[in-house]
Amino acid sequence: MNIMRLKALLGAGCFSLALMGSIATPAHAGGLERGWYDIDLLFDPAQVTGEVSGTYVMPQRDLKNVKDADPSDGNLTALGRSSTARDTESYWVPSAGIKIGMGPIDCLGDYTQPIGASSNPGANWAGAQGNVDTQVKSEAFGATCSYKMDLGKGQFRFIGGVFHENVSGFKEQLVAPIPSFLGTGIGRLDLEGDGWGWRAGVAYEIPDIALRASLVYNSAVKLDNLDGTLDLTQVPGLINPANPFLGRVTNVSGSSEVPDSVELKLQSGIAPGWLAFGSIKWINWSELQSIPFCPTGTASCTTTSPLRLTSLDLLYRDGWTVSGGIGHKFNDQWSGAAVITWDRGTTTGLSAQTDTWTLSGGVAYTPTQNIELRLGGAVGVMTSGSIHSVVGSDGVTYGTDYTADFGNDLVTAISTSVKVKW
Repeated sequence: MNIMRLKALLGAGCFSLALMGSIATPAHAGGLERGWYDIDLLFDPAQVTGEVSGTYVMPQRDLKNVKDADPSDGNLTALGRSSTARDTESYWVPSAGIKIGMGPIDCLGDYTQPIGASSNPGANWAGAQGNVDTQVKSEAFGATCSYKMDLGKGQFRFIGGVFHENVSGFKEQLVAPIPSFLGTGIGRLDLEGDGWGWRAGVAYEIPDIALRASLVYNSAVKLDNLDGTLDLTQVPGLINPANPFLGRVTNVSGSSEVPDSVELKLQSGIAPGWLAFGSIKWINWSELQSIPFCPTGTASCTTTSPLRLTSLDLLYRDGWTVSGGIGHKFNDQWSGAAVITWDRGTTTGLSAQTDTWTLSGGVAYTPTQNIELRLGGAVGVMTSGSIHSVVGSDGVTYGTDYTADFGNDLVTAISTSVKVKW
């Protein structure tokens, strides 16, 4: 193979995989996924490479035909609350990393926001007893290294690393529709926890044809210290004198985890300046079912515990994300890529997280050998469905607050990044 063809293939390969990770995946994936974990910078051929990127995602999921499904705690439908609501908010997904190569060893330090959620339909809708405002964010700092050795026509890598993740957030919901002079009737759950995870994987590369295959496992991050407060100061005790937790703030505790995942990525040059790539990712979201919270110090906090004050009811199923695309290097300065992504919805009926189809693309500009600028966009369809009650594996019925329908809705995203090599 001549040098010009090799240069074209490698240039397209580096750009395409970065574009796929930074645009296609975060466009409103299932579960609580935001940026997830991306270690593609580890494979950059430069000795030292730094990168900063950001993606702004704009989902537009609208709920309609919303009905209060449990009139016993105040019939919001009869009270004239709206039967429609915007279930989603726009959000940023930032990331940064620096990679250093030392002979056969490459090491990457990175910052990501793997999970998150943002939904603020407000209090004036018929589903307010299920959600008024929910916000979740995370921050993860990781260190990952690989060791490569010659094998056949290419190089084989062993990959390993650790990361620390902090998760925080809150959820507000209407506890009781009461006159305004008594309070808002809204309760608020604030939570924070952190934990450690690890990753391990392998990769094989043949630079002459821009071929790379990688398989990486990211462990679960146990959040056994998921602590916070349940604020019911806006729900006066006089509405139920038998409940000692109304009208006060109570310290609560629970446990959960950020689930484990496996991702397979493939790429190969297919013609001078052209590269095809794809990936398959599985995330164990089904580990997140109902997460109960009890007063701090409770010996055993379960979904059936008499001291369970509240819970986060998710009842997710596993998530699958499949992407495929093609990249092309037009010249030494400009490259382009296009990606199509299918993300399987994780809902079992409690949320509006159905399947999402996304088409994304972008361009990369390399004014010098040391700087690369990327800009891309994505447009997708979140498929239709309904929200309804679900019987969990524990035999308990969840999601009795409201029912709703939703159609095929739009999601868009823009992404940009800067990469510097030394």
